[in-house]
Amino acid sequence: MSVTIAPEADQAPDTTSGAASRSDPGKALYRVLTPVKQRLATAVIVSGFAALIGVAGFAVIALALRELLAADPDARVVTLLLAGALVGLLARFGLRALAFRISHLASYDLEVHLRTRLAEHLARIPLGEVQRLGSGAAKKIIQDDVRALHIAVADSVPLLGFSVVQPVAALIALGVLDWRLLLAVLAIVPIVMIGMRLAMRDYADSRRKYDEANEAINAAVVEFVQGMPVVRTFDDGSSSFRRFAQRVHDFTAATSAWQDTSRPAMILSRAAMAPLPTLLIVLAVGVWLTSIGSMSPAQLLGALILGTLPVESILPLIHLSHHINESKAGAARIVELLDIPPLPEPAKPREPQDGSIRLRGVRFSYDDRPALAGVDLDVPSGTVCALVGASGSGKSTIARLIPRFWDVNDGEVLVGGVDVRQIPPDVLLRHVSLVFQDPFLLDDTVTENIRLARPDASDDEVQAAARAAQAHDFIVNELPQGYDTLVGERGARLSGGQRQRITIARAMLADAPIVILDEATAFADPENEAAIQDAVAELTGGRTVVVIAHRLSTVVDADQIVVLDAGRVAERGTHRQLLDADGRYARLWEHHQRARTWGITTSTSQEVAR
Repeated sequence: MSVTIAPEADQAPDTTSGAASRSDPGKALYRVLTPVKQRLATAVIVSGFAALIGVAGFAVIALALRELLAADPDARVVTLLLAGALVGLLARFGLRALAFRISHLASYDLEVHLRTRLAEHLARIPLGEVQRLGSGAAKKIIQDDVRALHIAVADSVPLLGFSVVQPVAALIALGVLDWRLLLAVLAIVPIVMIGMRLAMRDYADSRRKYDEANEAINAAVVEFVQGMPVVRTFDDGSSSFRRFAQRVHDFTAATSAWQDTSRPAMILSRAAMAPLPTLLIVLAVGVWLTSIGSMSPAQLLGALILGTLPVESILPLIHLSHHINESKAGAARIVELLDIPPLPEPAKPREPQDGSIRLRGVRFSYDDRPALAGVDLDVPSGTVCALVGASGSGKSTIARLIPRFWDVNDGEVLVGGVDVRQIPPDVLLRHVSLVFQDPFLLDDTVTENIRLARPDASDDEVQAAARAAQAHDFIVNELPQGYDTLVGERGARLSGGQRQRITIARAMLADAPIVILDEATAFADPENEAAIQDAVAELTGGRTVVVIAHRLSTVVDADQIVVLDAGRVAERGTHRQLLDADGRYARLWEHHQRARTWGITTSTSQEVAR
C-alpha cells in the first residue's frame, strides 16, 4: 500500500496550561539571581570595604595637608600620613578590581545557568505554549534579557556597595571636619532626588512599550529571513521590508518617547551631581567661614577633598538604577517563562505494551476554541489508520495528542494500552516516530541529523537507516562531504525531497512501533516523490501507522479510514465500505476524482480539442 500525508490547517493552540501570571519584577530578580547571590553579596561587601578604605585614604590626605600647613610641620608625620593614604588608595583600587572580578565570573555562570535552564524548560512545556510565545519573544528572553542580567550583575553589583558606602562614609568624615559644610553639601540632595524621581516617572509603562517594540523587531527579522523564498517569489521586497521598517519605526518612536519624557529631569540630575557644583558650594561656604575666622585654611582644603565624594558616588546610582530596572524587567519575563508549567510527569510510570492506539471520549480546545469534541478511535497494533477531512477538522490535533504534545481536556489517549499521561515523555517519544510535511533539520552534519533519533547509534546504523530511507545514494554521490556535509539552517542546502528523506531516515533509526505521517511528499518533485514513497513504505512496514491523508487515492488500502468533521468522527470504515455508505467520504472521493482531471488548458489546446 502506498501512503501519503496531507497538509493540515488545524490551528495551533495559543495555550494549554494558561500563561503564567505577571511576576513582581523585584521578586523575579531576586529569584533569578539565587544561584549566584552569595557571590554577589561577597562582591557588594568587598566593594563596600573598597569605598570605606578609599574615603579613609582621602581623609588621611586631608590630615597630611593640615599638618603640612601647621606653623611647625613635622615632616615625619606628613610622610607617614601620605604613605598611609597611598596604601589606602591602592587598597581601594585592588578591592574594587576584586569585586568586579567576582561579579563578572558570577554573571558568566548565571548566563550559562539561565540559558541552559530556559532551553531545557522550553523542551518540557506544552508545544502550544512555545507557539504562543513566538520566536521573537523567545529569542529576546534567552538572548537579550539574559544579557541584560549579565550587565546588571557584572557591573552594577560592585557599584552598589561602592555607591552606598562611599557617600555615607564621606558625609560622616565631612561632618567630623565641619558640620556646616556637611549641611551645605546635603542641600544639593533634594535637587538630585527630585530629578531622579522625575526621570523615573512612568518607567514601567515606557519600559513595557520599549520591550514590546523590541520583541516585534526580533519577530520581524526571523519572519523576514525565514520567509525569504516566499518574499522573493510573491513580493518585490517592498511589502515585507515595509513591515520590518514599520516595526523599526515603532521601536524608534517608543525609544524617543521614553527619552523625551526623562531627558530634562535627567539633565537636571546630572548637572546637580557633577563634582563642580558641589565643589563651588563647598568653596563658597568654606571661604566665607574662613574669612570670618570660623574655619582654618587647612580645614577648607580638607573639605574640598572630601566634599565632592558623596555626590561623585551618587552619579553611578543613576546608571545602577537603570541597569537594575532593566534587569528587573528581563527577570520578570524570564520568570514568566519558567513559571509555565511543564507537562506533568507520571507519578507511577508505565511502559506501553504494544503498538496500539486508542482515544476514548477525547475533548481538546485551543483556549476557548474547541478542536475535538468527544473523539473515540481504536487503531490496533500493526494496522494503518487514515485520518481524512476538511482543514480544521481535527486531524493534526489527533496526530499531536498521540505523542502528547499537549494534554487532553477530557477523556484519555492510550498508547500500547497505557494512558500517555502515565508514560514517561522520553519513553513515549521512543515509542512514536513522527514525519511531518515540513521537515526540520539542525544546522549540523547529515549524520548528526539522522542520529538525533538515537544519539548512541553507530555510523553503520545511521547509514543503514539512510539506505532504508532511499537517502544513501544522494548523500554519498551528490553531497560534497557525504555524511559529514553541513546541511545549513533548517536544511537550506538540501532540496525539499532530500530533507524529507533524511527525516525519514531519522524515523527509521528510531525504530518506533508507531509511525505518524503528515504529508511526507508535499514539497517533492515527481522523482523525489517516488523515492520518498518507497522510503515511507519501508518505514511503515509491520508498524502501527496513523496517516493524515490529503490525496485519498494513496490510502484506499488502509485498514480503516476515519472521516473527521468539526472535531468529531463522522464516519469510519474501509474505502469500499465508506463509498457504499454514500456519505461524507463518498463526496470527498468524488471531489478528489474530479480534481485529478484538472489541468491547465491553453487556447491552442482548446482549438485542437475542437
